[in-house]
Amino acid sequence: MASPSLQDGIDRAGSPVKLLWKPNAAPWTPEVVAREYAGWREEQAAWHEGVALLNLSHHMYDMFIEGPDATRLLADLGANNFENFAVGQAKQYIPVTRDGNIVTDGILSRDAENTYTLSGIPTAQHWVRYHGEQGGYDVTYVTDPSSAFRKSGDPKLFRYQIQGPLASELVERAFGGPLPPTKFFHSSPVTLDGRDFRALRHGMAGQAGYEFIGAWEHAEAVREALLRAGEPFGLVQVGALAYATPSVESGWVPSPVPGIYSDPELLAYRRHIALYGIEGQRPLGGSFFSENIEDYYCSPYELGYGKMISFNHDFIGRDALRKAKDEVLRKKVTLVFDADDVRKALGDDPGFVLSYSRHRVESRSGLVGITCQSASIDPVGTVLSLTLIDQRYAEPGTEVSVVWGEHPGPGTAPNADLGFPRIRATVQPAPFNQHARTLYRRDA
Repeated sequence: MASPSLQDGIDRAGSPVKLLWKPNAAPWTPEVVAREYAGWREEQAAWHEGVALLNLSHHMYDMFIEGPDATRLLADLGANNFENFAVGQAKQYIPVTRDGNIVTDGILSRDAENTYTLSGIPTAQHWVRYHGEQGGYDVTYVTDPSSAFRKSGDPKLFRYQIQGPLASELVERAFGGPLPPTKFFHSSPVTLDGRDFRALRHGMAGQAGYEFIGAWEHAEAVREALLRAGEPFGLVQVGALAYATPSVESGWVPSPVPGIYSDPELLAYRRHIALYGIEGQRPLGGSFFSENIEDYYCSPYELGYGKMISFNHDFIGRDALRKAKDEVLRKKVTLVFDADDVRKALGDDPGFVLSYSRHRVESRSGLVGITCQSASIDPVGTVLSLTLIDQRYAEPGTEVSVVWGEHPGPGTAPNADLGFPRIRATVQPAPFNQHARTLYRRDA
């Protein structure tokens, strides 16, 4: 018996929103990695004040794309510029639907002339592979699921990040000297204790750092070497709780709702996608509720990816993005929650807060925005929230309120007053971290 498709799930539930609506769903945190090592507060402090080690090996879903048509396939589906895509470089890959809504982003690395690795949640990988197979591109695909989807065995690759103000000093100690000069989001081959792998210049929450990527057989040896080199610097390992929070500071919205659920022309695609994949299981919840799934879609412009979009080639969604370029209604901002209101709403000691729920953001005139991710940021002393907000309320310093609660979903009016607490918040830029906002990409 064939496994049910995403469209099967939508049909049985009655709508995409009814399928996905799961209030109070536990927030995602990385698989396999311990929840905490030193404690989430100390771990957050490490990449702000010292140096931290983060293990990305288990939650990244990889697809290795190779063949004469690899570049053409990725360019036909991506809004990025492929004319200046160097071997050893990585880009934030931006596939969109024909309506210009983002499918989701991913990290695309060019490993050789006709070889790429697409990493992240598998939504973008599913989109690329489906269109590649349907379009008859001369390309092969090898997938390495994340540990949440892998049935057995180890990952193909290890990924370790060294992040924080002391990252460069730790790396020099580990490798016996500075690494080769490398632009942001470019990689260089490196060797540590006779083991060859790659070092990607990559920061997190605006801090300096590297991401080391190599064959899994060397994973434990490389990790131990980095831990030894980090001892004099007070290296802190980061657990799953703290790991899920730097995206709020760096301004990256994880896992936006893919714009695939409603377009009639994507019916065959929805019948191809498995119901029990991420597209059918990633939950919706929060105080914002709409029966229309399209109210959850967003464009790459709203996510801050406008500078990465290139119209020098044809791709799915190109015409829609051209039309949308000068008509962006919402902007990505950071909301800084009032600390006293957080305590009133969540308790005197709210502890660790992490939510991917879409919460209502209101002004006196009503709904003005929707949160995308909210998290405790201990060095800031409160909760921050990445939010898409109407342009007229996006000016830093603007005061709004966040409705904190979980709407029950279908059967209750979207605008029903359910008695949820309001948390005052102040609009600030995204990325919130000034280094990330001003210097993070200057060498890209």
